[in-house]
Amino acid sequence: IASGGTLIFGRGGDSIGLDPGHEMDGESFKVCDNIYDTLVQYKTENTELEPGLAEAWESSEDGLTWTFHLRRGVTFHDGTPFNAEAVRFSLNRQHEPTHPYHNVGGAYGYWIETGLAELVDKISAPDEFTVEIRIKKPYAPFIYTMAMTAFAIVSPTAAQKWGDDFTNHPVGTGPFKFVRWDRNDKIVLTANETYWNGRPRLDRLIFRAIPDNAVRFIKLQNGSLHAIQFPNPDDLAQIRNDDSLELIAKPGMSVGYLAMNMDKPPFGNHKVRLAINHAINKTAIIEHLYQGTGIPAKNPIPPTLWGYDDTIEDYDYNPEKAKQLLVEAGYPDGFETTLWALPVPRPYIPDGRALAEVLQSDLRRIGIAAKIVTFDWGTYLEKTKHGEHDMALLGWFADFGDPDNFLYYLLSKTAAQKPAGNIAFYRSDEMQAVLDKARATTNREERVALYQQAQAIFHRDVPWVPIAHAQQILVINKKVKNLNLHPLTWKYLRHVSLENSRE
Repeated sequence: IASGGTLIFGRGGDSIGLDPGHEMDGESFKVCDNIYDTLVQYKTENTELEPGLAEAWESSEDGLTWTFHLRRGVTFHDGTPFNAEAVRFSLNRQHEPTHPYHNVGGAYGYWIETGLAELVDKISAPDEFTVEIRIKKPYAPFIYTMAMTAFAIVSPTAAQKWGDDFTNHPVGTGPFKFVRWDRNDKIVLTANETYWNGRPRLDRLIFRAIPDNAVRFIKLQNGSLHAIQFPNPDDLAQIRNDDSLELIAKPGMSVGYLAMNMDKPPFGNHKVRLAINHAINKTAIIEHLYQGTGIPAKNPIPPTLWGYDDTIEDYDYNPEKAKQLLVEAGYPDGFETTLWALPVPRPYIPDGRALAEVLQSDLRRIGIAAKIVTFDWGTYLEKTKHGEHDMALLGWFADFGDPDNFLYYLLSKTAAQKPAGNIAFYRSDEMQAVLDKARATTNREERVALYQQAQAIFHRDVPWVPIAHAQQILVINKKVKNLNLHPLTWKYLRHVSLENSRE
């Protein structure tokens, strides 16, 4: 099998930092996923878990104690041993306010956002290769959170040596070791010859930051890059006709949606929300704005996730029925409102402005006059979290492979507290009870049944118009082999090889 060589990966932006505990963005995680390992990880072919740095794990009968049995004989890139103390250091620095490294390097965003800060009671090491994590109440998705890049295991020796600057000198146990970082240009990694899971096939991996989609595409065509993200939809036809290139597209684990703010009249009216669902032509949106790289959404979770209910029938595109519903709702002449448009391309909505314009004209057809509003990305998120919008476009891509990560974060009553993840401000006691129950049981069949119930409640109450599930896309030079995209992780680069190379 071909091995060796340097793979150069072209992306839209640089990493922010390389200490996984502090990062919250995909460009940082993409590199971290190749330097570090987590206790458990996703299988290459699906979203089921497999052993990572923990060979085995189990939870107690009451679901409150999780025990991890660690792999032996693993070393960090700096030669120091991986053991239970390293796990305690990596996680306790995030969890314990009194930990000497808790205030080093910034906030631990994901530890807080996933709820682990509230949920975890104590992290202990009964012996050198056993770690116990005690939690305060049963939480079924717990084991999935342990696969998140933010909770990867760092070298305590290196973290203590570099302090705040560890983010620029990352040391993990992963398949690649850090070599150098030229900010806003490139990050260079080299193969870890003694990787516990077998040396990677590549000798080096380079991540190049090239913000301009067109420039990135030209560099792929002329051979100075081997793979690129986010091609312009207009370039897709040219890519498909180029014999040296391959377009890899896989269903992603995301949803793009239009949230109707139920705290703002008339969106508290069920018939108004139903009318808007019948007014949107999703098929046309997928064809033109996603260039066929997405599928229409009918549920708030993607079909790639377990628990998805395909028996639910989407509301059909039917402007006449929509007008009739507005009459019944008491708006025979329609109404005026605002529609907030995403200012940046996101994995779930490639062009927020263009999508807003299409929605605006679909709504005009049924008598709703929607004025398009936008802000810079940070302001947009801040304002929507505080409910300043009437209707707003937003989306979500999964942090971990559990329906809870969509349904609880986006549709629970808890998530409707400001700053809200639930920007429809949809508050249903029935939905909340179902989601709480699904969090508390670890029985997969029971959870599937509960999440299907949640999807039925969502379909009946229509707090959003679910728009699309976008595909993940990567364009590669055909010399690149064994690249299998994964919806939740960038660890796939560790399996890649380059044809006929020993540079």
